[in-house]
Amino acid sequence: MGKNYKFPLFVVAMLVLSIFLSACNAKTGGGSSSKGDSNGGDSDVIKIGVMAPTTGQSAAEGKDMVNGAELAAKHINDEGGIDGKKIKLVIQDDACDPQQAVTAANKLIQEKVSMVVGTYCSSAALPASGTFNKAGMPVILVGANSPQLPQQGYKNLFLINSMVLDQGKEVSEYFKKKDIKKIALVHDNSDYARDLADITKELHEKNGGKVVAFEAINPEEKDFGALATKLKTLNPDATYFTGFYNSGGLLVKQFKQKGVSGLFVAGDGNPVEPFMDIAGKENAEGVVFSQTVTLEYVDTPEAKAFLEEYKNTYKSNPLMYGHRQYDGVRLAADVIKRAKSATDHKAIIQAIKDTKDFPAFGETYSFQEDGTKENGKYILIKIKDGSIVIEDK
Repeated sequence: MGKNYKFPLFVVAMLVLSIFLSACNAKTGGGSSSKGDSNGGDSDVIKIGVMAPTTGQSAAEGKDMVNGAELAAKHINDEGGIDGKKIKLVIQDDACDPQQAVTAANKLIQEKVSMVVGTYCSSAALPASGTFNKAGMPVILVGANSPQLPQQGYKNLFLINSMVLDQGKEVSEYFKKKDIKKIALVHDNSDYARDLADITKELHEKNGGKVVAFEAINPEEKDFGALATKLKTLNPDATYFTGFYNSGGLLVKQFKQKGVSGLFVAGDGNPVEPFMDIAGKENAEGVVFSQTVTLEYVDTPEAKAFLEEYKNTYKSNPLMYGHRQYDGVRLAADVIKRAKSATDHKAIIQAIKDTKDFPAFGETYSFQEDGTKENGKYILIKIKDGSIVIEDK
């Protein structure tokens, strides 16, 4: 998908070489601390904060992000670090929980990291962003993409994921082209999921479609029988679930059991493998997913090498955001080097603003005035005969 951008030669070399190295080094993130100085540097290391939900309902995605960060730190450190200093990752779990996210943000500030790369959930990023803004901490958001984030006007906040509006446009245009008129929208009341449902409703109705149901679920629940029964009577042409995979897998399973009509579409909070594990392969058959850049469809040597190394190191496939977290840490190292400081947050923020066409997997990173990524993009994929294919629009 998209253009095949060239990475720096050393990244390709280190990706291929590290396939043959042991996994244990990756676990450390490189570097050990000694005497500290202010704002992000021990004398021999540069601290980069990582926020990710390593516990809670999105723990699979959080662990994927941590894995990507570890691989990036290892590759950079094996190449000599940042101007001779090794990267040390400081990892904090936000559990996709607003209160825990603020606690995690404060801990990263107390650790005097140079900058922060993460997190997955907008519900965590929104409260944490205020804490980071007060501290002047540079932040690259990897997964979180609620429109409320740039609307805050914070100058230290940058998003490398495509935005909720981009996803809503892609899905509503898909419904229009497929002549899908009546849709049901289901969200889980999280900031991200509710925003995506609201935007999709507005765009679908502008296209002449009808929203026959707009429902909120409690993601802690396991029995969605009442909702399935209600939607069955409404006979939608499609249901678009904008929440996360733990609920998404159960929903499609129970919808199939109850005989709810129409196509089931899941937003990008639903990585395919854990979704299928919960739903069961037979129930996941035919489900369409709206996704950002999916690594399996990036046909470059760098992507292939990353996939192979990830599988060898972690004995699993990467999900949706491991590779983007990898690129986020690479970008962090690049901007610290360009800022010529690991401690001057203002210089680091300016270096992020000045970033143009930073090469990543299947895309590049440049930023608009509000901190969002230029040229946001989503694709649609489908489970067909148990395999993932690009959906024909």
